[in-house]
Amino acid sequence: MCGRFAFYSPSEATAALFGVDGALTVEPQYNIAPTQFIAAVRDNEQQQRELVMLRWGLVPFWAKDPAIGNRMINARAETVAEKPSYRAAFRHRRCVVLADGFYEWRREGEAKTPYFISLASGEPFALAGLWENWTDKSSGDSLQTTTLITTEANDFMQPLHHRMPVIVQRDTADEWLSGSTEFLEQAADRAPALQAWPVDRRVNNARNESEVLIDPAGDIIC
Repeated sequence: MCGRFAFYSPSEATAALFGVDGALTVEPQYNIAPTQFIAAVRDNEQQQRELVMLRWGLVPFWAKDPAIGNRMINARAETVAEKPSYRAAFRHRRCVVLADGFYEWRREGEAKTPYFISLASGEPFALAGLWENWTDKSSGDSLQTTTLITTEANDFMQPLHHRMPVIVQRDTADEWLSGSTEFLEQAADRAPALQAWPVDRRVNNARNESEVLIDPAGDIIC
């Protein structure tokens, strides 16, 4: 799964990599957790790229209670096209979520050690996502939410976790956003070169937020 990530690169420049012409400013975040609002790029009704803030945890348009989103932070690539909660968004409402890295926890003895994973190049990237617009029938208020898609871990990620988020780069973003039904089939194999290192367990607490959370606490794995 993917339950925590970071995005700290300049948002306007990063969004431009994915075709956004002008963008809102997003404050750096080093410990992004579910239910927080996260930066995502999508195509609007005019088929223009835009950078928007979506709450992490997808709420299907048909849901009666938005609390359902708290447990819908990830969608499995293997079933996302068929599951009622995701299939409409898979067909019509895709996005990419901007990131510099994500966290996974590896069991080491009796404890789990958090690792920060990023591109070996150090460049920002994006995570494949879906978005939905939910409307409260009593108040008329709307809420736009998102989920991140995960797939089986590739050879690099397997020692850390059996799942990994689907990584999107600027040269593959068009394929995902345009509605490709084959994009997810080879997502793990097509992932770019990654690097990882252990970090302090302070990242376990979502209230902790600082650039020191991504400082290496051990050797870098390439």
